[in-house]
Amino acid sequence: MADNLGILVCSANHLDYVIALTSAAHDKGKNVRIFFTGKGVLLTQKPEFEQLVGKAKLSVCDVSFRANNLSGDVPGVGFKDFATQARNAEMIEWCDRYVVL
Repeated sequence: MADNLGILVCSANHLDYVIALTSAAHDKGKNVRIFFTGKGVLLTQKPEFEQLVGKAKLSVCDVSFRANNLSGDVPGVGFKDFATQARNAEMIEWCDRYVVL
């Protein structure tokens, strides 16, 4: 059975889909990891982003975050969760299913 879901978010659109998919997977007992990169890091600034906290392991591409002139804290994202694209590669290796938005 597929228990590990990886989600790559590289678009500044569809936070509602990310939240709905994550919530549904979490409610079914699945493990979820999400990596925000490119314009997807802009979603970390939306109030709704906090709905992901506690439902998934959240990581943010540090290079994309800085390239989009963002700074400061992100709910549910610790210092070590600002990572490189290697984190995305690790997530791909870890997960049974992988969704790109």
